[in-house]
Amino acid sequence: MTRAGDGLRTALIVGDVQTGIIREFRFARPVVSVLAQTIPMARRAGVHIVYLRAGLRPNGTDVHPNNAVMQQFHAMADVFHETSDDTWIDDALTVDPADSVVLKRRASGFAGTDLDLVLRSQRIDRVAICGVASSAVVAATVYAAADLDYEVSVLSDACADPDPAAHQFLMETLFPARGVAVSTAGEWLGRDRGPALEPPPRGPEPPGVH
Repeated sequence: MTRAGDGLRTALIVGDVQTGIIREFRFARPVVSVLAQTIPMARRAGVHIVYLRAGLRPNGTDVHPNNAVMQQFHAMADVFHETSDDTWIDDALTVDPADSVVLKRRASGFAGTDLDLVLRSQRIDRVAICGVASSAVVAATVYAAADLDYEVSVLSDACADPDPAAHQFLMETLFPARGVAVSTAGEWLGRDRGPALEPPPRGPEPPGVH
């Protein structure tokens, strides 16, 4: 989708909403129904859909001995092994031939992947980020996207975290303080303003936040 007058294109980045994660981590399940409605509407509006897929090599050659989190995920076997169907996008979500699916091996969608190449190739300037968990793939990808000078927004009800307080802090305090527009998926889709996808205006940055 290109917003009239500014020439910016939008991508919706959906992080780690995949079969094994949704099955094994109960906190993640509520985002599926939100995204099942949001993704087709965004796609029809011309938004480029990007799915981030978390997967590690079964032999563990991409798991560093210093990275306890990745070691824990690798130990979950098929849930996080890239060759397993568990690492594919959840069946409730559609993957269109025009969408992009990016395999990642760390929290951020940009770490060691071709996500930036995909976005630049599609002339994307604005990204909306969502997925599970809020404090993992979402936060890591938000910061990386901002450092690469994308205009960033987050869909709060299409994100979830095992720690509700962490989710709330990110959505209500940390992300807005860093210039990230936070809204619900419905607000982002602009249901009350017609088909244009316009993230809500950014509020003033609090004093002392740089």
